[in-house]
Parts: sequence; C-alpha cells; structure tokens
Amino acid sequence: MTECTRLMKELGLDAVRLRVWVDPKDGFSSKEDVLVMVKRAKALDMAIMIDFHYSDWWADPGKQNIPDAWKGMNVAEMQKALEAHTKETLQLLKDNDIEVKRVQVGNETTHGFLWPVGRAEENMENYARLTRAGYDAVKEIYPNAAVIIHLDNGYDRSIYDFIFDGLSKQGAAWDMIGMSLYPYWTVKNDPSYTEPLLITRCADNMKYLKEKYGTPVMLVETGYKADRPEAGKAYLSLIIEHLAENTGGVCEGVFYWAAETCHGGYDMGAFADDMPTVMMDAFTEASHRLGKSKQ
Repeated sequence: MTECTRLMKELGLDAVRLRVWVDPKDGFSSKEDVLVMVKRAKALDMAIMIDFHYSDWWADPGKQNIPDAWKGMNVAEMQKALEAHTKETLQLLKDNDIEVKRVQVGNETTHGFLWPVGRAEENMENYARLTRAGYDAVKEIYPNAAVIIHLDNGYDRSIYDFIFDGLSKQGAAWDMIGMSLYPYWTVKNDPSYTEPLLITRCADNMKYLKEKYGTPVMLVETGYKADRPEAGKAYLSLIIEHLAENTGGVCEGVFYWAAETCHGGYDMGAFADDMPTVMMDAFTEASHRLGKSKQ
C-alpha cells in the first residue's frame, strides 16, 4: 500500500493543487486539513498550489456561495474577511516551513465569486475589489508566489476577454491565468465540437491571452470519464503534448483534477478500485518524454 501523494510522485507528477474552504462543517479542506497534505508534498519535493474557493463548500461557475460566517456583510466587510482568511491560511503554511509556489484567488470564477456581492456580470467593481484583496493578501505572506485567476472552458476566448478586461479596467492584478478544460462534457453537450478541436482552441487561447495580458497560463483542471480509461489516456497524452509543443512555452503545466478519486459519486477520476488506471500513464510517459513532469 502506497500513500497517495507518494504514488502520484512515482507516477511522474511534480506538483499538488489543494483547495481550501473557509469553515467546512467536517473540517475537510480546512486550512488545518490542507496543512497535513502539503507536508506530504513538501517531503516529496513537489510544488504546491493553494486553491481558495472562498466558500464553505464547492465553488465553480454554477455556484459561488458566501461562507456562512460572511453572510450579511457589505463589500468592505467581506473584503476584510477575505484578506484575513487568505493571510491566516497562508501564514499557517509559512509557519510550518512550507513554500507555496502558486495561489488561486477563487475557483472557476467565470462569473465572479461570493455571489451576489461579487458576481461579475452585475458588479465587476466588487469582484475586482475582492480579487485585489486576495492578491494583496497572498503577496504579503508569499511575495514570490504566482497569483492565479481561474476560469473554466479554456477554449472559449470570450469569457476570458470579459473577465480579464473587466478586472484590468478595475485595477485588479494577477500573475498567471488558470484554465479548466473538460472536453468530454463539452462534446457530449455539443457534438459539433471534437476533442482535438477543443485542445487546439485552448492552446490558441493561451497564446492569445499571453500576448494580450502578458502573463503565462496553466491548465489547472482537466479530467475524463473514469470508465473510459483508454480514451482518457489518449486525450491526456494529446493535450499534454499539444500544450507543451504548440503554445510557445506559454503553458506552464497540466493538472488532472482529483485523479485519485474512485468513490463518492465523482466519475471523472483516473483510479479504479483504489489503483491508477492507464490514464495516469499519460503523465508518466510525458515526464519521461519531456524531461520533466507535467502536473
């Protein structure tokens, strides 16, 4: 039996991406829980990315729920709460000699976060103000960490123009753009797309964003149906190779989201019966081919 973080390292991964929730009821993904996991990653010399959801539970393009303790706050009060939570979490890691390389200020904030206060379509000013607060809080604790703003559908240039133009006009800052890409679901919902087309558009969008905003890009989330491991491996091999070779060095890596999952109802993991499927071979082979691991 091999501990999961060590197994991922053996499979060729060189980084971890860990979410943190504000006040989860069972302590799962709390800052204390994250500390336990980052200690394992540090022992294996893996780079660390912290993903602030700014919620007590999952945050994504369909839900950005305000933490219970922040409900009823105005934007100024929420800004202070966000700053405090960000700094307290990162200070806990720093006090334990953890080096954090990258930090996400929000998770898949395609429509902003902390709705309705920071919903981008309704109040870009508030969303930018809260994002600035997160950025500044990160830099206070880890001045050299790359701050990431993360959206979904990496192939869709329009949503990136909307968010990053809006944030730029409001004076917000970021060091890196994070993307999600899940071609399985996109193709299922719109068969006019194909996986190779979505990968090509994602790579083109990365180059476009680097030229427009001057920051690197990373694919911080992708995945495939767990019950189709051979197709998943083919997809992962293609996207890792394409982003490495066709973005002019703009793309800084690829993360598979929750690869170790094979329980609990999530069907996009890369494990079965608590063992990695052939999908994970795509990362192992890429680490050998490229001379370094792809996250």
